[in-house]
Amino acid sequence: MDEFRSVDDILDFAMKQEQIAADLYRNMAAQSTSPATKKLFVELEKDELGHKARLKAMKEGKQLVRLAPKISDLRISDYLTKAELKAEMSYQDGLIYAMQAEKAEFKLYLDLSTKTDDSNLRNLLLTLANEEAQHKLKLEIEYDEYVLTEN
Repeated sequence: MDEFRSVDDILDFAMKQEQIAADLYRNMAAQSTSPATKKLFVELEKDELGHKARLKAMKEGKQLVRLAPKISDLRISDYLTKAELKAEMSYQDGLIYAMQAEKAEFKLYLDLSTKTDDSNLRNLLLTLANEEAQHKLKLEIEYDEYVLTEN
């Protein structure tokens, strides 16, 4: 992880990570052959871009935040092998990769929240961590319904 010298450093890093996640989901949606899968990845891309916009608003002093409720975790991705991002991925591999990416984003925001004394920024980072947990849960439910039930 980069060294953070200011709140702006944290926000800039987090915005960069959100753009990377949005790009990932846009690419996964483009590769998807299933309309339902494409819709899920487009929705996740939109959410990640929304996170980036909220971080930018915080940086510009335009947004105050409130804490979101804690999200459940099915922990499915904890038991799966690490997936690699490839040009041609199966639906199962794409879901595994996305679950692991969301788990990493969740941990990132938890870690970043400990690096600031600014309570508004800490609340935003914890809220974003919860939203990443929501994304992971959506992906785990999708995996449970469409991958595990088919085997």
